Amino acid sequence: MPKRIVIVESPTKAKTINKFLGSKFTVRSSMGHVRDLPANKLAVNVEKDFEPEYRIMPKRREMVKSLKAEVKDADEVYLAPDHDREGEAIAWHLCQALDIPDKKARRVVFNEITEEAIKNAFEHPVGIDMDKVNAQQARRILDRLVGYKISPLLWKKITKGLSAGRVQSVAVRLLVEREKEIRAFKPVEYWNIVARLRSKGARDKGFEAKLWKQEDSEVQIGNEAAAAGLVETLKDSKYIVGVISKQRKLNKPLPPFTTSQLQQQAAIQLNFSTKRTMLVAQQLYEGVELKGGPMGLITYMRTDSYNVSKEAVTACRRLIPGMFGDGYLPQKPNYYAARKGAQQAHEAIRPTSVEIIPESIKQYLTRDQHRLYELIWRRFVASQMTPAEYETIDVTINAGSYKFKAKGKMIVFPGHNILTESIQEEPLPDVQEGEELKLIELVPSQHFTEPPPRYTEASLVKILERKGIGRPSTYSVIISTIQDRGYVQRENKTLHPTELGILVTEKLVKHFPKVLNVEFTSHMEEELDKVEEAKLDWVGVLREFYTPFQEDLKSAVEEMESEKVTPEGTDIKCGKCGSPMVVRWSRAGKFLGCSAFPKCKFTMDIGGNNKPRTAEATGEVCEKCGSPMVIKAGRMGRFLACSAYPECKNAKSLPTGVKCPKEGCGGDVVQRRSKRGRRFYGCSNYPKCNFTAFKLPEGSAAASPD
Repeated sequence: MPKRIVIVESPTKAKTINKFLGSKFTVRSSMGHVRDLPANKLAVNVEKDFEPEYRIMPKRREMVKSLKAEVKDADEVYLAPDHDREGEAIAWHLCQALDIPDKKARRVVFNEITEEAIKNAFEHPVGIDMDKVNAQQARRILDRLVGYKISPLLWKKITKGLSAGRVQSVAVRLLVEREKEIRAFKPVEYWNIVARLRSKGARDKGFEAKLWKQEDSEVQIGNEAAAAGLVETLKDSKYIVGVISKQRKLNKPLPPFTTSQLQQQAAIQLNFSTKRTMLVAQQLYEGVELKGGPMGLITYMRTDSYNVSKEAVTACRRLIPGMFGDGYLPQKPNYYAARKGAQQAHEAIRPTSVEIIPESIKQYLTRDQHRLYELIWRRFVASQMTPAEYETIDVTINAGSYKFKAKGKMIVFPGHNILTESIQEEPLPDVQEGEELKLIELVPSQHFTEPPPRYTEASLVKILERKGIGRPSTYSVIISTIQDRGYVQRENKTLHPTELGILVTEKLVKHFPKVLNVEFTSHMEEELDKVEEAKLDWVGVLREFYTPFQEDLKSAVEEMESEKVTPEGTDIKCGKCGSPMVVRWSRAGKFLGCSAFPKCKFTMDIGGNNKPRTAEATGEVCEKCGSPMVIKAGRMGRFLACSAYPECKNAKSLPTGVKCPKEGCGGDVVQRRSKRGRRFYGCSNYPKCNFTAFKLPEGSAAASPD
């Protein structure tokens, strides 16, 4: 019997595939990439057509050695990493690292890890797609050139540990520009007036109508006095129902998820980060242990296509009438137009078997897995259902020369909305044209125009996709990276650029205008797509980028102003030696340091306007030196610290006044921050007690927010 080796990139995937292949195949995992550019040098020979100098990754050496021995004795080697650029590159690197001859190598690709899909892939192996590999290589080398060339410059000009990224830095630029818009925004006051009305003789709470027009002009109320004057004018008016306009509308179902849409909806509906979404989706794709063994529950989760196999559509159409009724099944299947630039070889994200209803496998899944699977299942099933039919109702109410408007919405037939709940009813009581209504009250309310909102992970994904920055498969990494580097912080679901992020972005935009240009970054993504489509040579794409980049780099080395040489002065005196304090930078952001450094190393935490944050007294005494304990604020939030710092460095988490709920512990619940800046609560006896929660136990008050 011939010896057949199968290599995939993850142990979970290996386990699931092994179930379908049986004893005729030996399935091994490479644990991801086995070769990469070494971290300690550029490793790209620019003069030799950007030739990369790949090395076996140190943590993969033993595994490669073991695989190499197995492959040597094998008759056939099946390479089964994911069906995308990264997966194709892993397959190619495995061939190179393991010295697999062409006659032995078999590339197998599939969109889902099910028995039928796996067996079909192994019956029809293909060769490695070098166009995909070259597109991945070009991206990797572009990113290395930017990171390896610019990062040392930032170290020299600002502070150690900083880095730049070809795509990540552009994403930060979007956040910085939005932050500047918000800071420059000047709110304008305006007022609304709402009338609460009901039919005469009725006893209900009535309905609301908003003041809309006077004669034919829209009413604009600029201040409280104007609002009060209008209320006085309107309170004695008769309120007569004018025109009632009703309109039937259809709301068509949305297509099944692409990667970016899944990330957006998981953020909105489940409060998942993009990283969490992709991690859980990977688990569902690679296989979950069910009653009958491991099974992949969704199709491949990195896709920009709306395509769905005919078999999957047929299965979905079989399910709908029995579960919801004949009226929910359209006469013909719903098909969705291909998106511009989408890879049609892939399918949209869908359940591998629509008959596996989320509730039926809940016991086998983690909470995250179940919630994400249900989101994907509902979206896919809804995509093959009838439109929702609803009626909008617009009612105009005349009050002298003024007009009010009330709006309502009633669902006529739910269609796909029975699953998606995307349409909410807005009931209005049944009133007749010419009917006089009773005024219950007039409610004026003050408002201010608002600046554009800060980006959330969901809205950042949306704008990245719209502008063509990166690709859906990279969004999770982009958003995680810009937070890990300290350029962006997540606060209450919104993304805030840090002062460090703003400083670095300003310098990069000034000295590397092309690299930080949104349109140019989008253009480079299109060029990489053309490499994958065999329409462009990857070396030519690199050359197009590198020539102007090298010129910008040369200018930046000479012209970029150093924050180290010219630290910003302040009128604050050093608490240790009396010298003036100056603003300095670290990876954590701005701080106040003594101008006599390195002779004096005194530092202070810094707040807005380059002023030290005032420490709050607590009445608590330091158990180490007896000095008063104060509340300070740092990058990770507020904490208790000894006022004798730096002589005494005692510090601890902020108490909440709540005892740990774990029986027999006796510790205090304290406020902590994760590395991502998210507030949570833990026990003061950690690590002896591992109690954690994102909400304070009920009946208690949280520590004051920072």
